[in-house]
Amino acid sequence: MALSAALRPAAARAEAIPVLVIHGGAGVIKADMSPERQKIVKAALARALDAGYAVLKAGKPAKDAVVASIRVLEDDPNFNAGKGAVFTHDGHNEMDAAIMDGATLQAGAVAGVRHVRNPITLARAVMEHSKHVLLIGQGAEAFARTQGIDLVDPSYFWTQRRWDQLQKALREDAAHVRHADETTDRHFGTVGAVALDRDGHLAAGTSTGGMTDKLWGRVGDSPLIGAGTYANAGCAMSGTGWGEFYIRTVAAHEICMRVTLLHEPLAHAADDVINHEIPALGGNGGAILVDAQGDIATPFNTSGMYRAWIGRDGISHVAIFADGAPVQ
Repeated sequence: MALSAALRPAAARAEAIPVLVIHGGAGVIKADMSPERQKIVKAALARALDAGYAVLKAGKPAKDAVVASIRVLEDDPNFNAGKGAVFTHDGHNEMDAAIMDGATLQAGAVAGVRHVRNPITLARAVMEHSKHVLLIGQGAEAFARTQGIDLVDPSYFWTQRRWDQLQKALREDAAHVRHADETTDRHFGTVGAVALDRDGHLAAGTSTGGMTDKLWGRVGDSPLIGAGTYANAGCAMSGTGWGEFYIRTVAAHEICMRVTLLHEPLAHAADDVINHEIPALGGNGGAILVDAQGDIATPFNTSGMYRAWIGRDGISHVAIFADGAPVQ
């Protein structure tokens, strides 16, 4: 069966106005956000937004902008990805990432890597320089060496804040009690970006350190194409939430299929899946999306979601709580 025009690789189009949306994770706890911390996080989001949008302004592809923004967030310890990754139950940092190019439907992903400074860069290498989509663990890192991608000692990822979160979780495990604070118990630590470039092409990427105290090599939705990350010719999404529910609903793919095949408005499709289907199963979280017309959606059902965007108006916006939804 032939692919719909909205799904198959796009032909040349009239020049589009670049659009970029990024997120640093949902599940933000308002009580934890002092004015000083809000300032620090917003500044980091602004740096990531500027890095990606500069790429789009230079006329480069959406996938380049996605990687540029995510690398900034991976290098910042305030976010659960790269340098700020949380610890597993066994005291390791295990990171996942994915990228998808909507213009070609190519995708690349990695999971469970422990030495890769910027997992999104490795995910892109998998997409462009291998015949595979998803590589895991030691195999992914062996491939990274063939690509000249930076590998670092695990000590690079150690931060006091994340270590303290794990120690608290381990004490609660030993006492057979549920984790007492949402910061430890939540499932929302992710960063991501979606972009529309001047050629009208879309891309999406996501990177995460996973869940504090996770067991058994758990992998969430972020590196699974169609669950937490997806892009085609008409829609791009990066999710942040309780990954098991994004996997079960194939959330990113479902939203983009509604947009591209059923012609639902982006905001409506995104709201229905993120704020209704997933909560009905017991999950929660958020997402960022952009379509081929440059429309933006940033649905979330937690107390906050770190996010920033530059839409068709060319103006930078940064928000944390529900007081800054984009209007296009």
